[in-house]
Amino acid sequence: MDVSLTRPYDAQPPIAMDFAPSPEMQALLPRVRAFVDTHVMPLEAGLPSGFTALVPELDHVRARVREAGMWQPQVPRAHGGMGLSLLEHGLVSEELGRTPLGHYAFGCQAPDAGNLELLLEFGTPDQHVRFLQPLLDGTARSAFGMTEPEHAGSNPVWLSTRAVPEPEPEPEGDHWVIDGHKWFTTGVDGAAFVIVMAVTDPDAAPHERASMILVPVDTPGFTHVRNIPIMGDAGEGWMSHGEIRLDGCRVPATNLLGVRGRGFALAQARLGPGRIHHCMRWLGICERSFDALCHRAATRELAPGRMLGEQQTVQAWIADSRAEIDAARLLVLRTAWEIDRNGVKAARELVASIKFHTAKVMLAVVDRALQAHGAAGMTDDVVLSHFYRHERGARIYDGPDEVHRAALAKRILERYRPGDRR
Repeated sequence: MDVSLTRPYDAQPPIAMDFAPSPEMQALLPRVRAFVDTHVMPLEAGLPSGFTALVPELDHVRARVREAGMWQPQVPRAHGGMGLSLLEHGLVSEELGRTPLGHYAFGCQAPDAGNLELLLEFGTPDQHVRFLQPLLDGTARSAFGMTEPEHAGSNPVWLSTRAVPEPEPEPEGDHWVIDGHKWFTTGVDGAAFVIVMAVTDPDAAPHERASMILVPVDTPGFTHVRNIPIMGDAGEGWMSHGEIRLDGCRVPATNLLGVRGRGFALAQARLGPGRIHHCMRWLGICERSFDALCHRAATRELAPGRMLGEQQTVQAWIADSRAEIDAARLLVLRTAWEIDRNGVKAARELVASIKFHTAKVMLAVVDRALQAHGAAGMTDDVVLSHFYRHERGARIYDGPDEVHRAALAKRILERYRPGDRR
């Protein structure tokens, strides 16, 4: 059989794609890299002491970022940011991702970056004053509460957290009363508020049951139960993942973010660009780990005059890593370009692809670099152990790899069904 006859169509006709940075970006990226190398990476020595101990120095670094005009690269200029496109911010994000502290230093760290986008697009003027502006100023942090320990995170519509309008039977009520249990609420330790995904319309269609509600952490009934240990490291402050309980938390009805029942639609708007940010950050981790791998291979002696890099296995690690990183970068840049050009919906297959592919490449490169360092790679003397410990979750959060692979394959197969020419 002629295979060409079975193809339904070319999913996308050839399109000229240009990822070359503009002259402005060509000037900016070296500045970002130099700043990170000079002012941010030296702070990594304090990571074993915890995030709180680093905050005073990080505050000084953040002030210098502002003075240099590089604060919040993803935020529109009208709100005090650099106003970069998604593709441009992706390039900056790769530079920042070379250190665990890069995004925080530049005011574009998750989950605040995603929450900023939600508030900018869907927040009311009052919410802009109360919740958005402190994030823009860098004087407060926020968290996002969606995952529940009682339910599979791979099924996001299965939620037990409920928000009920009060007083009944008013359709909207004056307040929302929230009861629920969340975990892996990143950065809730020290945050000012949490955007909570809660079921407000249990009888609606599955993707129209939940809403997003802004919950200040000082609301009676809100409890930060603990920071969850990640491979033995509970972390603190922004560098932690918390478990929270909401027991009769009563917040004003005006704390509803966006339209009631549109929580999942808002989440999807947040996830598309968010995955670009994550993937480019992962590529930054790749490059840092690759540099460590190559430096170790070129300088570590196995015996007098015999270098680690002479081993064919290590040479294969280096060659495979270089090819895999470059291929992943092109896929992510293409996705960002497509989103900038045609929106998130048009790029949904690419968004799924970069999530599982880039995470896989990152973890492979980190593992090779750690292996090349031997016992030293397992210690906090090098940053690789931090990457290994805290980035393994990349294949789980925002949907496990297996879900993204299955969803992508199903969409592709639909195009090969007889009579289907979508």
